[in-house]
Amino acid sequence: MRGNIQDRTPVRGPRRQRLLLVVLTLFALQLGSLVSPAYACGCGAMVPDKQSHMYVNRETSVVGWDGRTEQILMRFTVDGDAPKAAWIMPVPSRATVELGDNALFGELETIIAPEHRTRHYFWPRGGDWPFLTTSGDSAGAPAPAAGAPAVGVVGRERLGDFDVARLTATDPGALRGWLERNGFELPDGLAGELKPYVEQKWEYVAVRLAPETAGSVLRGTLDPLRLRFASDRLIYPMRLSRLAKTAQSLGLFVLAPHRMEPRGSIGGDAPEVTYAGKVEPNAALSGFTGGGETFLTALDQEFPEPKRIDGDHELRATDKDTPFRRVVYENQLLTVAGVPAWLLTVGGALAVLVAVVLLRVRARRRSPVVPPPAIQVPPPIA
Repeated sequence: MRGNIQDRTPVRGPRRQRLLLVVLTLFALQLGSLVSPAYACGCGAMVPDKQSHMYVNRETSVVGWDGRTEQILMRFTVDGDAPKAAWIMPVPSRATVELGDNALFGELETIIAPEHRTRHYFWPRGGDWPFLTTSGDSAGAPAPAAGAPAVGVVGRERLGDFDVARLTATDPGALRGWLERNGFELPDGLAGELKPYVEQKWEYVAVRLAPETAGSVLRGTLDPLRLRFASDRLIYPMRLSRLAKTAQSLGLFVLAPHRMEPRGSIGGDAPEVTYAGKVEPNAALSGFTGGGETFLTALDQEFPEPKRIDGDHELRATDKDTPFRRVVYENQLLTVAGVPAWLLTVGGALAVLVAVVLLRVRARRRSPVVPPPAIQVPPPIA
């Protein structure tokens, strides 16, 4: 009982101060994680309001290019408690923006699904009789006229949960100011990252995500947006992802006349080809390729340290349109009529060996017994 009384004695002096400091530190860290914006987006800079947090778990885009016109259908999978967020995407020429169709992603994912094959093995492994353990088996916009305002509004539309502004700009600071004044809250450092695009006279698509239903938050897979613009090269803007604070994952479906490849890794892991092959034209795909012969290249890339991103993805045709498809092998024990082949082989060998031994024993039993020859003893010498 006395021990219990001692346990309830309040902590005093230095011990109490140290405990209070630890509690305050943990509280500050937790609070910081809630109010610190989570910049994420493989194609630009995305940030919620300062009282919320949001993470882009995955960005998947379909990119179509016929040599003159490029289209990008982008879809984000997000998580968090943000009721609204914003991002900006530079484009080399004037763009049109509309809501896209989620069905195209499902169709492409079906096409690139890996082929499943069965691979047999002879000797038993873990999980096969007589073993008990298991083991697993281990892819440009025209320049603004002289005297034009620093920021020009080409158009502004409401598309579902998206507030879309299409802009021109001759000054990155002025562009950031316009965005902030019009409800597009974007990360610090944006003006510096926009400077190369301003110098190249690109235009911008700014998107504010705000659900139409009051009180709802941005979570799950958002409706895709479809951008279309003129371009004599296939380019996927990525430079603004330098502002992301978490590792990024990018998936690209590239529809073009030939198999395509990025010119470089632009600061991420080496891009991985998960599919390459010709696809049959249909209504869904023709809207991205013009209805001609189409080659689909599927790419995955990871960006563990977004701050290392040093440019945009520019894709070029490979030397050959070599097809590629992932193969997933399912390993199975070789059997004959449901019986393991190794057991039949070993059992058969043992049966043959036993038969040979029995035949030899039987042959010995049947052989006649021949008495040894008589030994002649010479007569004694007289």
